[in-house]
Amino acid sequence: MISKVPLSKMAEAMRLTYLTPEIDMSDIQITTPEINRPALQLAGYYEHFANERVQIIGYVEYTYIMQMSREERLNSYEKFISSEIPCVIFTTLTEPNEDMLEIARRYKVPTFVTERSTSGFMAEIIRWLGVELAPSISIHGVLVDVYGEGVLIQGDSGIGKSEAALELVRRGHRLVSDDVVVIKKVSDVTLVGQAPDVTRHFIELRGIGVIDVKTLYGVEHVKDTQSIDLVINLEEWCKEKEYDRLGLDDEYTEILGNKVVCHSLPIRPGRNLAVIVETAAVNHRQKKMGYNAAKELYRRVHENLMVKK
Repeated sequence: MISKVPLSKMAEAMRLTYLTPEIDMSDIQITTPEINRPALQLAGYYEHFANERVQIIGYVEYTYIMQMSREERLNSYEKFISSEIPCVIFTTLTEPNEDMLEIARRYKVPTFVTERSTSGFMAEIIRWLGVELAPSISIHGVLVDVYGEGVLIQGDSGIGKSEAALELVRRGHRLVSDDVVVIKKVSDVTLVGQAPDVTRHFIELRGIGVIDVKTLYGVEHVKDTQSIDLVINLEEWCKEKEYDRLGLDDEYTEILGNKVVCHSLPIRPGRNLAVIVETAAVNHRQKKMGYNAAKELYRRVHENLMVKK
């Protein structure tokens, strides 16, 4: 399925000024995060024209158009506008004249203007579209921001994911999503999670019902989006299973093709899940900063054995 984002949503997010309000853009969808500066097209070359992209006319393209004669300008601009493009955005204090706007109205191509510089605006819109159009999935779990680390808690229904999240919130951390987490792959190394609009800021607790974390504990205890740095899988304690007690080698799980460090935590009465999750998050952060406690212990034991020999 091809990801799409409404043109109207992009225009609002980028704070664009709409110059052709008589054109209905409600059905226009953007399908690619890439943009195009149509310098070659305005010069007459259309053989490899990416007409599905958002088209940006900066100062260079604008001055090139304006130095043409009126007849050349109209012919060049009409050929460009009639190429089934989604929209045109003028940047760097440039603005289309009435002839250009009339051509845009004729072919129903929404035209916008922004005062931002071309390079800065391009970086912003590519980043925004990259996030909006990123591949995504919805998974069962809880996502919490713990000391700046995005911790995705997974496990069977009723095992205690929501209760652990609530205790973490009470300890000062931030809830991103409970029950369902929408995950987007914004790059080959970054996954970003968020809650569905309907359930944002809510936690479901069996026996109590639904609570609004934002209302009960304050806006400082919720967050809309968070990168996923660590996965913790809760499972029932099994006597026959061997659990990792040192952590010398990281285990990983794969989400949308990205590998994420994963810990399996056995659940039994008396274990404080919130404290364990906090410790896992801090330990993961410490590893990213270059210190691994398990390897340090291994080094000390090895040195001690060498001394005794």
